[in-house]
Amino acid sequence: MQATLARVAALRRIGLPSGRVGGRGLWTGRPQSDIDNVKPLEGVKILDLTRVLAGPFATMNLGDLGAEVIKVERPGAGDDTRTWGPPFVGTESTYFLSVNRNKKLAAVCDVFVENYVPGKLSTMGLGYEDIDKIAPHIIYCSITGYGQTGPMSQRAGYDAIASAISGLMHITGPEDGDPVRPGVAMTDLATGLYAYGAIMAGLIQRYKTGRGLFIDCNLLSSQVACLTQVAVNYLIGQKEAKRWGTAHGSIVPYQAFKTKDGYFVVGAGNDQQFATVCKILNLPELIDDSKYKTNHLRVENRKELIKILSARFEEEMTTKWLYFFEGSGVPYGPINNMKGVFTEPQVLHNGLIMEMKHPTVGKISVPGPAVRYSKFKMSEARPPPLLGQHTTCILKEVLGYDDRAVGELLSAGVVTQHKTK
Repeated sequence: MQATLARVAALRRIGLPSGRVGGRGLWTGRPQSDIDNVKPLEGVKILDLTRVLAGPFATMNLGDLGAEVIKVERPGAGDDTRTWGPPFVGTESTYFLSVNRNKKLAAVCDVFVENYVPGKLSTMGLGYEDIDKIAPHIIYCSITGYGQTGPMSQRAGYDAIASAISGLMHITGPEDGDPVRPGVAMTDLATGLYAYGAIMAGLIQRYKTGRGLFIDCNLLSSQVACLTQVAVNYLIGQKEAKRWGTAHGSIVPYQAFKTKDGYFVVGAGNDQQFATVCKILNLPELIDDSKYKTNHLRVENRKELIKILSARFEEEMTTKWLYFFEGSGVPYGPINNMKGVFTEPQVLHNGLIMEMKHPTVGKISVPGPAVRYSKFKMSEARPPPLLGQHTTCILKEVLGYDDRAVGELLSAGVVTQHKTK
């Protein structure tokens, strides 16, 4: 009985329904249709003190699962990305709009997420040790460039710099060409996803123990962890990595080929798929060629084989190759530009265009959530807040300040409230 009560109390602390707890899960007494649409993070409040991309990407994904994200920004200026443009929609940068849906501005939390230089918030009385004393149930996630301690810990961390130091930029770009920054901030995004998963793990840990914990996420560690087989090739085999362009260092063919009007990507991960590619290309003589019978041989004779395949792919339009490869069982596809991406039938089918109504610019579209769940729908799309849009509401309804106190804070410039026209 004591254990059950403790689990119920823990559930209440993290905002989960606190009905009957048992081996079969949680029973709340609500209709099944209501239970099936309970979002896993409903009732969880997240204080978001992050800026730019990694942190906001993590908290946006938590918001999609039902959490209330309370975003705190600098009065008058706000998140750095509000000025990262063009392009702009009205006065809002599209960069900011892309990762800050489901946010409110305020200063109370159930989960605390920040991305300041290590030690900065401790000087303000907001470090983990300070918060832990008054709220030991808090999941405190710190996102930094390089970690909490160590020789680089006090450096500012940006995606491109961490991408370079971690080795990602070294392996990205054309073969024998210069290093290239990936087209999107993959190091920031990977860190955001690590933080998102770590916070979910922290909530489960608190469900078990009733106590919160500190989470250390950083750009450098996230990207080094994502080097996967490239890192292992070096650590085990002392094989230095190189750039391959669109190709793969260990599989041939596995790359983009130029067509008459664009590019076509094909990957033959085994001998059967290679034989199928040869048949589609009307090059059956390659199937039994002693130089290409196994992937190992194809890797050894890469240049000669790719030259033959490239010449054939350039003879037809991309749409023709799409038609020929359909139903073949071989992985393939075009290199889409953005127009191609968002007119791709599967992208539309997967609901990857999310529309929302912005308070100043009207209807806007952003990429939708990547994951779907059988028992609940993702939170309704809401646009990122205008700077200071919810300040007064949060101060009054969440913190309990009266009109006089709110007025004093506004007058002193401690907080700002968006002025409606």
